[in-house]
Amino acid sequence: MVVEKSQERPPGAEKDEEQLLDRISSVSDHILGEIISLLPLKEGARTQVLSSKWRRLWRSSPLNLDFRGLPASSSRCVLVSDILAAHLGSGRRLCLPGSHLQCRADAVDAWLLSPALDNLQELEFYFYGRRYRAPDLVLKLLLPPPESIFRFSSTLRVAVISNCYLTDDDVETLRFKQLRRLALVHVKISEVSLHTIISVGCPGLECLLLSTISGVRCHRINSPTLRSIGFCSSSEELIIEDAPSLERLLYPEMNETMQTTVISAPKLETLGCIPEEYSGSKIVFGSTVIQGSRIDSLTTVVRTVKILAIHMPFFDQDIVMDLMRCFPCLEKLYAKEINEPCKQKRQQKPPNCKDWNLLTSLDIRLRTIVLRCYCKTYFQVNFATFFLLNARVLKSMRLEVESCNYNEHFFAEQHEMLQMEKRASRGARLCFTTGCHHEVSGTMHLDDLDSTDPFACGC
Repeated sequence: MVVEKSQERPPGAEKDEEQLLDRISSVSDHILGEIISLLPLKEGARTQVLSSKWRRLWRSSPLNLDFRGLPASSSRCVLVSDILAAHLGSGRRLCLPGSHLQCRADAVDAWLLSPALDNLQELEFYFYGRRYRAPDLVLKLLLPPPESIFRFSSTLRVAVISNCYLTDDDVETLRFKQLRRLALVHVKISEVSLHTIISVGCPGLECLLLSTISGVRCHRINSPTLRSIGFCSSSEELIIEDAPSLERLLYPEMNETMQTTVISAPKLETLGCIPEEYSGSKIVFGSTVIQGSRIDSLTTVVRTVKILAIHMPFFDQDIVMDLMRCFPCLEKLYAKEINEPCKQKRQQKPPNCKDWNLLTSLDIRLRTIVLRCYCKTYFQVNFATFFLLNARVLKSMRLEVESCNYNEHFFAEQHEMLQMEKRASRGARLCFTTGCHHEVSGTMHLDDLDSTDPFACGC
């Protein structure tokens, strides 16, 4: 006799399965609110349609209010006021156009005083413009921000301040004890006040971006906590006097006569972009002087630098060889041609093989090389081949090409032209990508300063 097992399910089994499938309902409201606050404004608001519980959650979760996430219309400022008036929770992030500090100062002041922004952690007055440039006259006419901007001194961790004049009186009482990341963009400020902010006003500062600063001829950096500095200014001098934690020094653009002096930065690992075309610019490490991108005097080597970015009129291995003598432990090199190499006349000269033996006495530790704007000009091919034949620990060489060259025929042609079969490192790979949409050398954001390798695009 065959006994069949009962197919009937025990009472309550379906309910148990439903609970297993809906695990998110068991998550506490506090955690769900934190998750919602990390979403962009529009996506966070859409969670209200899920249920009455989620409608309540969005209104009471930490507010993430980004002006750029609102519908593009003349009523966006009204929407900001309505959202702040209706929100029941605290504020996590507020992002507004920096121009509002000048043309809508009263409205901004009212928004900043809203209870919905209590305990605000991130405040950003973003600047419109790719390279953060503005006429000196415009900078001189900037007005101070409303005093309410300083009421978050005990909670603010991230601040982007633009389009305003920070007076000495404001800065003298400014204390942001929790601030970790600060960007000053298109700002008028005195040298004394800027020094006060860095060394006294923000005792825990880790990332600093200075772009288009008016009123400062010489920037002096003294901070035990700073790990990253991004600098793009018409100022004449930057002096790193004492920065024991500094790991990254980045230039989206370097002034033609800019001089950087590094007195003490024992942990500096990332440097760039160094422009070869500006022979008047200098970077000084001790008694070593880098003029443009050429070594004018080499008496001190910097063994801590592992990542270097450089811009050149054309790829020149002699320049890189000199820089490697200054930075003998270099592991990653980012090189870019800045005079539209694909429009140059392609020279058909044979490679100059005798130059390839000049580095036999120098240990090339490069593991990664990225060549941007690559389109197989003579100088580019010669440069890439030189390092493929001499870098014995190279792991990858990445060539960023135009989309028209991103095809199997071009890849095979480059493997042959660059003599990949003769490469010094048998494990080295030749990779191809199209150009990166966001590059630090064009526009720098505060988030770039947090990256271990800010020049990597993740393509």
